[in-house]
Amino acid sequence: MPRFLVSLLLLLSLGGCTHVGVEHYANQQPQLDLQRFFSRPVKAWGIFEKRSGEVAKRFEVKITSRREGNALILDERFLYSDGTRQQRVWTLTPDGPGRWRGRAGDVVGEAIGEVAGNALRWRYRLHLPVDGSVYEVSFDDWMYLMDEDTLINRSSMSKFGVEWGQVTLFFRRQ
Repeated sequence: MPRFLVSLLLLLSLGGCTHVGVEHYANQQPQLDLQRFFSRPVKAWGIFEKRSGEVAKRFEVKITSRREGNALILDERFLYSDGTRQQRVWTLTPDGPGRWRGRAGDVVGEAIGEVAGNALRWRYRLHLPVDGSVYEVSFDDWMYLMDEDTLINRSSMSKFGVEWGQVTLFFRRQ
């Protein structure tokens, strides 16, 4: 079979793949309430894995929050395994039942979030500094509330539709 035809069949078969939507988790417990989860300080631990599976960075995050009207402000302070530090301040606003919008200084445009049951899907583009350059990458975050104090986050990071790596985070309310 000609290589072109094999490539075409592969692309068509990939196009038929479906992704689970956040509504799939609507009946899962415990129910995730972002404002409640972040009502106390949170500490998180994470890794960034390259496409190859190599762990390229480890990090810790301290998160404090406050309310400003209906907005939830999350102040994230990162400490990476190489000693570098970073801060990201999110402003999250409700956008209807189970929907959130978010902004931060290094986020391109708005982040869009959907909550159902114990899950949150959070999608956004980010200016990511790497070795003196800044890349615009897309994040597709999935967060799952395990119990009232523990949240697990798995993120896929991509550019032009090609996956660059995965981020795994464990959040624990203090």
